[in-house]
Amino acid sequence: MISVEEARARVLALAPAPEPRQVALADALGRAMVAPALARLTQPPFDASAMDGYALRSADLPGPLAVIGTAAAGQPWQGEASPGSAIRIFTGAPVPAGYDRVIMQEMVTRDGDRITVAESGGNPNIRPRGNDFAEGSEFLPRRPLRPADLALLAAMNVPQVTVARRPRVAVLAGGDELVPPGSDPAPGQIISSNDLAIAALAREAGAEPLVLPLARDTEESLRDRFAQAAGCDLIVTIGGASVGDHDLIGKVAADLGMERAFYKLAMRPGKPLMAGRIGSAAMLGLPGNPVSAVVCAKLFMQPLIRAMQGLPPGPEPLQATLARDLPPEGDRQHYLRARLSPGDGLPAIEPFADQDSARLWLLAEADALLIRPAHDPARRAGERMGYLPL
Repeated sequence: MISVEEARARVLALAPAPEPRQVALADALGRAMVAPALARLTQPPFDASAMDGYALRSADLPGPLAVIGTAAAGQPWQGEASPGSAIRIFTGAPVPAGYDRVIMQEMVTRDGDRITVAESGGNPNIRPRGNDFAEGSEFLPRRPLRPADLALLAAMNVPQVTVARRPRVAVLAGGDELVPPGSDPAPGQIISSNDLAIAALAREAGAEPLVLPLARDTEESLRDRFAQAAGCDLIVTIGGASVGDHDLIGKVAADLGMERAFYKLAMRPGKPLMAGRIGSAAMLGLPGNPVSAVVCAKLFMQPLIRAMQGLPPGPEPLQATLARDLPPEGDRQHYLRARLSPGDGLPAIEPFADQDSARLWLLAEADALLIRPAHDPARRAGERMGYLPL
């Protein structure tokens, strides 16, 4: 068995370079940029008023001053800033050259066309030209694009961005005991839940998942499913044949030319994990146990999908305070389903007493996976420990 760290490195090595695509800004939410966007203008393009009030010269304070014009957003004032003058100005309007301060209207007393300033304050209330960004500024976030990013790119006058093509991920669950949700299971059958969960995790990481029809425990059925996955960037299998996890899948994949990177690693849950390459596609063979499949997908599949888009693999562990004592850990790195609660500074984390890897209900209730390295000594409540959010 290899360590989690070595297995992760071998999985990430399967990621090809991202393929660039041009997409319209309106379609870019959640996509990973692979080339910087350049601002096509300066923002703001002029010195702009930060509030409603009066633009004036600091040297003329406290007045009285003559109001000689008005400036509004989209309607600049074209006059000259003569001594002893002021203009009525509104938020976002250009501040004419010569005026170096905007006084908010609540601090001004006006009598006809003359004003007196009661309190000037220390803030000039002017947003200088280029205060946000300048023409030619580069923007290349190392994460999927968020709504605020789209707003920034639009303000940069960028109509399209270069993003990574979404990886195509085929999800293959197999087993004679499996039937789709909504079925009436016969004796000995169970509902297939893993394929939907793994597909959702793939989509969450930025991929386009393809859930293949359930495979039967025959080589012919598996070969047919592998053929249906042709053209995908990643094939993710779940479970194996009745004779043992991945025994039949491993044989069929080997017959199809799979180059195996590893099989089995020192972790709980998820010891039987297979990775490699089959043709032009990467391949991950997840355990059939529901919780093991999801945990392995979080730790290995999602980082691989992110790497395929040129993103940092993540996720990086966070810190929390242990809520109860724990006994020593065994010889495998353990990821325990746990619940988070508010703490003094760091959150408190409490692993569930029951870590049965077949119990999806506990996984749905969990906020985090508490990380316990192999051979971790006994831990006391109050110690800091790493976790991955769910």
